[in-house]
Amino acid sequence: MAGHGHVDHHGGNKGVALLIAVLALVLAFSETLGKSAQTSALGYNIEASNLWAFFQSKTIRQTTLRTSAEELEALVDSDKSRQQAQAWRKTADRYQDEPETGEGRKQLAERAKAAEKKRDLALAAYHHFEMSSAVVQIAIVLASASIITTIGALFWIAGALGVAGIAFCVIGFWFPTAVHIF
Repeated sequence: MAGHGHVDHHGGNKGVALLIAVLALVLAFSETLGKSAQTSALGYNIEASNLWAFFQSKTIRQTTLRTSAEELEALVDSDKSRQQAQAWRKTADRYQDEPETGEGRKQLAERAKAAEKKRDLALAAYHHFEMSSAVVQIAIVLASASIITTIGALFWIAGALGVAGIAFCVIGFWFPTAVHIF
């Protein structure tokens, strides 16, 4: 028996307090990890956008050089114009593939796609951390309500939700793409 003639279904207020403390710890982890994942996702999104913009500028420069070379050859038939057109074509080809600098269109596209993959992974983790936070917040409310109402089922539901919150946190940290909820 607990105080006031109520049956103790969950180890008393100390048990509930311990559950709330553990839930608060899980909430702190999920919130911190969630913000970190969100910040990473934003950073990777900016990186991908910048790389795609650079890719587009290389495409425009490449097209301009190729068009200029073709136009020069069509309008002026001389060794000097052919040499200039060839130099422009060589530069346009370099814009396509520059392995030494990593700034050719080919390399830029690869880097942008890699940044997009990192962004998507960080977003997946972020969603799991957000779900963990929501579930744990609900668990804290239910555990607190179990003290006031002395309804033992609220304590057990809070505990189960706490376990679910821990599971979402673990999934977000180690397996962010393994489970798709949204």
